[in-house]
Amino acid sequence: MKKLRWILVLCFTFSCFGNGWANDTIKIGFNAPLTGFAASDGKSSTLGAKLAVKQINEAGGINGKNLELIIYDDQAKASQSIPIANKMIGQDKVVVGISGSYSAPTRSAAGIFQEAKIPYISAYGIHPDITKAGDYVFRTSFLGEVQGRAGAKLIGEILGKKRVVIITLKNDFGKSLAAGFKEKAKDFGIHIVNEYEYSIKDRQFGAIVAKVKADNPDAIYASGYYFTAGPLVSQLRASGITSPVIGQEGYDSDKFIAIAGKAAEGVIITTSLDRDSTAPETADFIREFEKLAGYPADMVAASAHTAVKVAALAIKKANSTDPEKIRDEISKTSLKVSTGTIEFNSLGEVSKNVQNQIVKNGEWHHHSVISDSKLLAPPEK
Repeated sequence: MKKLRWILVLCFTFSCFGNGWANDTIKIGFNAPLTGFAASDGKSSTLGAKLAVKQINEAGGINGKNLELIIYDDQAKASQSIPIANKMIGQDKVVVGISGSYSAPTRSAAGIFQEAKIPYISAYGIHPDITKAGDYVFRTSFLGEVQGRAGAKLIGEILGKKRVVIITLKNDFGKSLAAGFKEKAKDFGIHIVNEYEYSIKDRQFGAIVAKVKADNPDAIYASGYYFTAGPLVSQLRASGITSPVIGQEGYDSDKFIAIAGKAAEGVIITTSLDRDSTAPETADFIREFEKLAGYPADMVAASAHTAVKVAALAIKKANSTDPEKIRDEISKTSLKVSTGTIEFNSLGEVSKNVQNQIVKNGEWHHHSVISDSKLLAPPEK
């Protein structure tokens, strides 16, 4: 009987370690660019994730256990995210992985997590191939093509501008946005006068600016991140071009306004965070983030905060750290958060409103909202 009792104790112990509940904390992996060209976005996304973990743990954790965020710097490089994903899975034994990074590293890590059958959530990477990695991969933000379609509606219908020049960043982000914009441009009466491309390393845009000035468009649809968009918009305005500039969530940072200066005034972007929202989930996040970070909230912070909230709810509902059970609960998510209501389709994509923000008096503010469910519908396969 004594031998049988010890066998039962050992079985129970190993069973507990097997599903994660014998550990003091529940580990969530998080990759973000903490150094390199995208470090500012990485800082914001990491602080957004940390805020979510802090709020969850202060509220009692998940089924009596605290969340622990395991953070790695991927430098926004695909080559870095692959060993990081393997380390999270093999060494850290995370139960969920979250990308607080750009599309290229997220795409690379997604395949690793899918192969290991560990849930992985992209907070704001926009490339369509991310969720196509498989049924363990989800995205809580917009696809690039979806946001591009929203840009066409914003320019052609809401602003009523018809002659448009596109300025495209030559990477996953820029190309996806341009593809969505061009797909729907004609539907909103838009004539694309010209399209110009630039590299992520470019900061001098004299040649493009001269061509745009000669085109004399009604509006400019320009993709980029705050560190490319800031110089681009500044140089467009310095040349005397007054056409409205419409950007996307890559601009969504106070860093863009700081770089572009007065040239930022009037710039409109499509994004997922409404600074003037009265929704409690959004208003509370904006207030608490600024208290934690010491600077205003941005899209990447809100998106990472959202992804952690989704993961935590799924773990709680699964009442287990079994990856398959967590995956099943993520797929059934219905949760109101700072970036909208999160519900996933069969491909792990969300459909939610696009928030249009405008720079007024040196700050981001509400401009309009796009809630066209047909236009914004993500693919199902």
